[in-house]
Amino acid sequence: MAPPGAKKGLLERLDAGEVVIGDGGFVFALEKRGYVKAGPWTPEAAVEHPEAVRQLHREFLRAGANVMQTFTFYASDDKLENRGNYVAAKITGQKVNEAACDIAREVANEGDALVAGGVSQTPSYLSCKSESDVKAIFKKQLDVFIKKNVDFLIAEYFEHVEEAVWAVEVLKGSGKPVAATLCIGPEGDLNGVPPGECAVRLAKAALEPRIVTRWDIHKYARDAYNLGVRYIGGCCGFEPYHTRAIAEELATERGFLPEGSEKHGSWGSGLDMHTKPWVRARARREYWEKLPPASGRPYCPSMSKPDAWGVTKGDADLMQQKDATTEMQLKNLFSKQSLQSN
Repeated sequence: MAPPGAKKGLLERLDAGEVVIGDGGFVFALEKRGYVKAGPWTPEAAVEHPEAVRQLHREFLRAGANVMQTFTFYASDDKLENRGNYVAAKITGQKVNEAACDIAREVANEGDALVAGGVSQTPSYLSCKSESDVKAIFKKQLDVFIKKNVDFLIAEYFEHVEEAVWAVEVLKGSGKPVAATLCIGPEGDLNGVPPGECAVRLAKAALEPRIVTRWDIHKYARDAYNLGVRYIGGCCGFEPYHTRAIAEELATERGFLPEGSEKHGSWGSGLDMHTKPWVRARARREYWEKLPPASGRPYCPSMSKPDAWGVTKGDADLMQQKDATTEMQLKNLFSKQSLQSN
């Protein structure tokens, strides 16, 4: 049990039946705001523009999140070297990870929030480095998380379940709770491992996105809760208003609304003060639940298929390089894509 006055840990909250709301995507949000470079997606902003990272944490906290995940996505040394180039020389991975931990803890202490240290997939794995080499990358980040005493750990956005397993094996050595997520579709990971087998393996180990609406997230939160899920959050593209939608949908279960709902009502209820009656008529759950999803663009697809092109770890096209893709490499890629589609 936590001592009097101390925050309850993640497992304590879940064991008590509480709903824990994670925060959302940082690289996408900060890229849109001009602090992250699309492509590399490296988080040097934690050092270069800490005020921007701090503000986004605060927006998620105000929207109802009670987990502040460190802005350490792609903060491994090999990623900073491989994609940030100047970043690794000027800042170092350790500085980025330490700054991210300090910012997350500062904002978490402004509310009843926990801090989660995060690791993600590495260029070393894609370039066929050994298991020990890849695990050493994770261990370096973990050392910072232990030093900064984060509350729990997340291995996120892994496209190969094998690498996710390696990450979990390293992180669980900390003795802290560990969560893991995969970036896969119905066909499984990039090696073709089916989703079910990916889940079993993890259990044994222990710029124009189509954004879902807040109404989609209301439904997602309710469905997840009804399935027994008590930790609910998001990743890339998940903005503070999505987090607020979770908090509003589950306000009865949690017993309160977040500060970010003071000027906002669930399911468009604020629209009942609009000047036009046909807009006021939208201030009801039924309207938004039945609204057909659309991007607003002609011929937009309702479903997407990953551009995997049949490549996976070890393929020459996935061998990591520091330089930008050349015209010749693009021609070769498009040629392979054409063969795949035929």
